[in-house]
Amino acid sequence: MKVVRTILYRSTCLALTRFRPPHALNLLSSVPSSRRVAAFRSGRTSLHFRPGSVIRAMTSSGARLPSTVPLCPTPGDGKYKIALCQLSVTKDKVVNIAHARQAIEAAADEGAQLIVLPEMWNCPYSNDSFPLYAEETDKQGADIPSSTMLSDVARKKGVTIVGGSIPERSEGRLYNTCYIFGKNGELKGKHRKTHLFDIDIPGKITFKESDTLTPGGELTVVETDVGRIGVGICYDIRFPEMAMLYAAQGVHMICYPGAFNMTTGPLHWELLAKASMMEHGRVQLYVVTCSPARDSGAGYVAWGHSTVVGPFGEIVATTEHEEKTVFGEIDYSRINQIRLNMPLDTQRRGDLYCLVDQERK
Repeated sequence: MKVVRTILYRSTCLALTRFRPPHALNLLSSVPSSRRVAAFRSGRTSLHFRPGSVIRAMTSSGARLPSTVPLCPTPGDGKYKIALCQLSVTKDKVVNIAHARQAIEAAADEGAQLIVLPEMWNCPYSNDSFPLYAEETDKQGADIPSSTMLSDVARKKGVTIVGGSIPERSEGRLYNTCYIFGKNGELKGKHRKTHLFDIDIPGKITFKESDTLTPGGELTVVETDVGRIGVGICYDIRFPEMAMLYAAQGVHMICYPGAFNMTTGPLHWELLAKASMMEHGRVQLYVVTCSPARDSGAGYVAWGHSTVVGPFGEIVATTEHEEKTVFGEIDYSRINQIRLNMPLDTQRRGDLYCLVDQERK
């Protein structure tokens, strides 16, 4: 008897197949990959096997469709200095932009090559604020001071910037959007928050981003002078499929600008950063989280604790809740070493499960 469960995720189909009795081997590997993908596309929750199907031995082949992309070489020796700017945020957008610029310039002067900002660094984190502070970056001639500043300072200081997030207006909709700029000031890509923060914990916190924001529809991987980077925003970190897809696309690092609160932050912030690297047999790479500084008088109080997690789950750099720029040293050669020590990619069970990247298939 077979039970096939399919977990659908915007750009992923993760099929988990179990068989009873326990001694029976999985027959999924006897089904051509094209048929598996066709089944996932159509939304079917089961695959039918002909009697007498060939029983295959366990294999890692087919556990990722398409196959995992190898880590690409990085400029230089793969060692970089990263800075996380844990910024205080006010109600004055002009002040916030000037303050962020000052922090970026100071970090660059300290030798940082990659600089990361927090979620919603140009405005208070509230549904009332998002429409008022939004910038229409896709419209020619629009007033876009936040992204203009990021581009300008990236070019002048010769650094790569993962620009936290700001409210973006596009075709009448609002998004929670991260802009990534290269050291020449060019826009490398942008990530619209894929999973909106809609929670209700009685007596603790209720927030519903979907009251004002629209979820993004794509994952974001950018090629930069400091490696291949995957980007998520805050609540995105809770979805392991996203991290697994980024790992399969050969990223060196996942950056999560975020603003966890005083309820979820103490319990989950560091745990999820480590989980994005370690759990679910996932990624073995660098994971970065960057929060605003805590303002106890704000309507939404951020947890802080911006952190860099290394490929073996170690804390490379972190801080408390006050405003501060956190520096860390990145060494991508450690990723290959960890993967040699624990070769998860060759140990996956392609005969039992399959992660399908809907954007690359």
